[in-house]
Amino acid sequence: MTAGQVLKGIEFSRPGGVPLLLDLYLPAEGSPQGPVPAVVHFHGGGWRMGERSSLGPLTDAFALMPFERLAAAGFVVVSADYRLSSQAVFPAQHEDATAAVSWLRTHAAQYNVDPGRIFTWGDSAGGHLACLVGLGAHVPGSDGSGTAASGANAVAAVAAWYAPTDLVRMGSQALPDAVATADDPGSREALLLGAQPADAPDRAAAASPLSYAGGQAPPFFLAHGTADRFVPPAQATTFAAALETAGADVELLLIEGADHMWLLPDKSPAAAQKVLDATIDFFRRHARIT
Repeated sequence: MTAGQVLKGIEFSRPGGVPLLLDLYLPAEGSPQGPVPAVVHFHGGGWRMGERSSLGPLTDAFALMPFERLAAAGFVVVSADYRLSSQAVFPAQHEDATAAVSWLRTHAAQYNVDPGRIFTWGDSAGGHLACLVGLGAHVPGSDGSGTAASGANAVAAVAAWYAPTDLVRMGSQALPDAVATADDPGSREALLLGAQPADAPDRAAAASPLSYAGGQAPPFFLAHGTADRFVPPAQATTFAAALETAGADVELLLIEGADHMWLLPDKSPAAAQKVLDATIDFFRRHARIT
């Protein structure tokens, strides 16, 4: 392996015969000696589209190079696939996200990763999965045993951009000019759950990070735009409040006037750049990188 190298298309799991792949970004030349921290990223796309190594078409257009910047800061970066809602309903996506972290932990020595400094990060639907993994959510699986990220698969901190965190109340929290809401027939959330959230409140609650907010939560960094027409900003504020009430360490960054994927009225990359800088700073502080 070479410093700064990107290893693409590594299979980390094959649930039901479906190969799931990840890309691995190695730290740049000059990184500290010894095991390094790692960030596992999950992409957005409403659980029904999207691909690894993407932060969504609008954010990608800003050419921020987020994974390369994290690698340059001394992190191993993993961007992982998960099954989309057209392939399987929840909790398949949580199982896959947990499997990606488990794979990295199993291969920590091979890629010079410090198992005690593995973090999760995601945007939108991927932020939802990053939160569930970080909270050690025990979600009942198809075999009844459940999947959990606690114990051996626990992560050290979580960053989530405009993440759905409460699927039960998400529809009622939508902004007046929302493009889509969780309560719409055939919504992204309904496709994820296999039922409308209002018709399956227990299932919606089981898929909500808010249900698992507790004192054992790792540090969280939450970022959201106040004009988000897809994921209501209240999803971030109420989740942050629940984490704080439970005694968890949480940082909340609200970007005034920003829509989903950090789209500003002037279409500048200012919001995306600010949030990415804050995200990298958050991971650096919790990885104890000076």
